[in-house]
Amino acid sequence: MTTVTESYVREAPRTARIDWSPYLVGAGIGLLSWIAFAVFGDPLGVTTAYSRIASLFAVPVIGSEAVAQNSYWKSMPLKWDYGVWFLVGIPAGAFIAAVMSGTWRLELVPEVWKERFGPSIAKRFVGAFLGGTVIMYGARLAGGCTSGHGISGGLQLAVSSWLFLAVMFTTGLGISALMFRKR
Repeated sequence: MTTVTESYVREAPRTARIDWSPYLVGAGIGLLSWIAFAVFGDPLGVTTAYSRIASLFAVPVIGSEAVAQNSYWKSMPLKWDYGVWFLVGIPAGAFIAAVMSGTWRLELVPEVWKERFGPSIAKRFVGAFLGGTVIMYGARLAGGCTSGHGISGGLQLAVSSWLFLAVMFTTGLGISALMFRKR
């Protein structure tokens, strides 16, 4: 299975790597947040838009009537607003940046995962899906994601956002210590 994985991977030369200044990136994110507030009247965030798009994928599974009657999707129906386009733009922008910098590659099983859990693509995908499900549930439960709370809420000095960030970082450190501890 490893040879199949390796045949899909295009390894980028390490000299092509671009290291971004965290200060410039932070200033850029702050500027983007100001623009979002000024132009659209909304904070940065993607989980609401993600939930709205999920209704499209739920229609073939549970039917349009069930989606229309769902109380969650009634409270935030699908609309192609700036939040949905922002969500679409994140992976598109990441892809364009990776291609332009020469660092793009398809990596089905990252090295750090492979070292700890083995080369199984299925195990990696199940882990990624379960992790994504847990973090999405937590983000909706908290009323925002890392961008909504961490950036927009943090910039507004919202106590709930600072609490969210503290819990997120503490949990992330704890889970990382458990998952990637020395054997």
